[in-house]
Amino acid sequence: MTDIKTQVQGLDANVQARDITAIAAKTGNIYESLNIIAKRANQLSVDIKQELHNKLDEFAVSSDTIEEVQENKEQIEISKFYERLPNPVIISINEFMSDQIHHHYKNRGAESAE
Repeated sequence: MTDIKTQVQGLDANVQARDITAIAAKTGNIYESLNIIAKRANQLSVDIKQELHNKLDEFAVSSDTIEEVQENKEQIEISKFYERLPNPVIISINEFMSDQIHHHYKNRGAESAE
């Protein structure tokens, strides 16, 4: 999958009203749709957090004294970028509505066979 920067280009970071019937129409059930969106949002949240920590670890300095804390402008800019990113739920709703999320049921075939 692409990195988060290219994924969220052009996405509005503000919360918008969504058409519930359009969301429910994708799976036939609003609760299934919301579950899929929530699971993808959790995945995105973990990925964003890992990516941020990896980038900030490049600036980590191992020192024993607290007094030597220095500000790094690049580190501040990276942090600001990640603060301005849309909420993972907004990203996952956009992915779900544009059919970028592929989902399947683990036990659906076993249940119908019984």
